[in-house]
Amino acid sequence: MILITGATGNVGRELVRGLEETGAPLRILIRDPVRAAALPGRAERVVGDLSDPATLPPAFAGADRLFLLTPGIGLDHTRHAVAAAQAAGVRHIVHLSSFNVLGDPMPAMGRWHHEREQVIRASGIPATFLRPGGFMTNALEWLPTIREAGYVLDPIGPGRYAPIDPADIAAVAALALTGEGHQGREYVLTGEELFTVTQQVEILAAAAGRDLEVRTVTTAEQAVASRFPGGAPPALAEAIAEGFHLMRADTAGFRTDTVERLLRRRPRTFADWCARNAGAFRRTS
Repeated sequence: MILITGATGNVGRELVRGLEETGAPLRILIRDPVRAAALPGRAERVVGDLSDPATLPPAFAGADRLFLLTPGIGLDHTRHAVAAAQAAGVRHIVHLSSFNVLGDPMPAMGRWHHEREQVIRASGIPATFLRPGGFMTNALEWLPTIREAGYVLDPIGPGRYAPIDPADIAAVAALALTGEGHQGREYVLTGEELFTVTQQVEILAAAAGRDLEVRTVTTAEQAVASRFPGGAPPALAEAIAEGFHLMRADTAGFRTDTVERLLRRRPRTFADWCARNAGAFRRTS
């Protein structure tokens, strides 16, 4: 039995769909059954919350493999999930971490993910760590300013990065959960195309059939707003600003060929993602 946390998120939704096609016994841990209604019907649903350890045993009972995605910036969710996994006899954890753990010096975002990895390592349960870079779906966070006035805030200027489609992350996760030889491995995942934000916006504008302006971020507050338009807790806001500062300085960009090596196909492109999601960015009036 495979247990999936974070099943209603960008990666989790794709993972549930992919595993559904394999026929593997599948269970999802959900907090809100309404949000999970659109997921494939075959997956067993168990209501629970990683913030409440008492709700976890029914979800973990009989599970031998776990996809672990923990939200926020703390360690409690990871600790609770690992304790439940140990009690249930889970034999393999595939954990969604971040490529930020590779930073030298390690940024705050990397330290949080590193600490989670350490909790899992200390459990003694064999694990696979997935370390993706920026998600293509982060472009959805531009929607408030696009809908308001047709512009995107750019916090990284000349910096370039290789965003990855969450569907590719999910495909690697499915491979690790169902295949052999992935325990003890660390996979750093990116797309294969390097972009500035301006270049991404040009591709998105073409797919949506509208003009989009790029406005340069000039303050840390604007940088945070480009990812979290509604604001973020102070520690997270500081980490986001730090991350964008580092990305601005990386004009060469960082990418890996891990997706292609594991899946034996090229990563999905940002243009493809934009074509599939163009409707969300088109004018509504």
